[in-house]
Amino acid sequence: MNESIGFVGLGNMGEPMASNLLKAGHALRVYNRTPARAASLMAQGAKLVPRLSEVADPGGIVITMLSDDQALEGAVADDNGLLQRLGPGGIHLSMSTVSPATARNLAERHRRYGVTYLAAPVFGRPQAAVARKLWICVSGPRAAKDRVQPILSALGQAVFDFGEDPGAANVVKLSGNFLIASAIEAMAEAMTFAEKNGIDRARLIDMLAQTMFACPIYQNYGKAIVQEDYKPARFRLSLGLKDIDLVLQTAAASKTPMPLASMLHDRFISAMAKGREELDWAAFALGAWEDAGLHRHPHHTEKGK
Repeated sequence: MNESIGFVGLGNMGEPMASNLLKAGHALRVYNRTPARAASLMAQGAKLVPRLSEVADPGGIVITMLSDDQALEGAVADDNGLLQRLGPGGIHLSMSTVSPATARNLAERHRRYGVTYLAAPVFGRPQAAVARKLWICVSGPRAAKDRVQPILSALGQAVFDFGEDPGAANVVKLSGNFLIASAIEAMAEAMTFAEKNGIDRARLIDMLAQTMFACPIYQNYGKAIVQEDYKPARFRLSLGLKDIDLVLQTAAASKTPMPLASMLHDRFISAMAKGREELDWAAFALGAWEDAGLHRHPHHTEKGK
């Protein structure tokens, strides 16, 4: 029997994920700060509720897909009443990218209400969410993971279990985002090096992405960097900075030196200072071109121009 689910956060990722749950036969109540984002879901049978707590059934399941730690903590604040309404037997399936420390703190707060906090951040861009091709990392109590398995199957192509620690899945998610950002920087530097030495950057990345680096990150981001395809943003640059900051905070707490992450942080700050916060996060690659004195392609436009 399909669960009745509450869903909070209908952004670029949340909206297609919620749509897939409806297609899988789940009854869905949705809440979003901007109610207009729910229009397409309501046409598919979702119920839009006016107050956040009303997405929950007592003992039910609520999914959140929110932008950052602050938004997630705000959603489960006592004055919103979400945890009180979920209550004993309820599950909060948190699919946002947040710090491991936030996940652990929230798990403890949830326990006071008899609610299980389950971390399940995802890898994949909006088109992967539409196609049910997300990679999902999960951590938390076993019984809750078993109960949400049909839900996760409706959202992604595979689930990777990282144990009982509610923060573990977010350590994995931040590790992956750090590697993606590192790959973007490495590609930008390699393309700049090639271009300044007479090699067309498109031909370079085409060869590398078919051979030694034949993987989605080099293929998809390599093409985006070559074409300067940064609008519309699939994942905003400001959110990329947020994730690298979370990497550095978690690294500092665990006494883990990450010099490359520190360098990436500065790249993001530079891009933000140039007004690129609403572009796709891969736009920080423009810094490598600019450092080398190269002009950007004429089709690239900055925010507001």
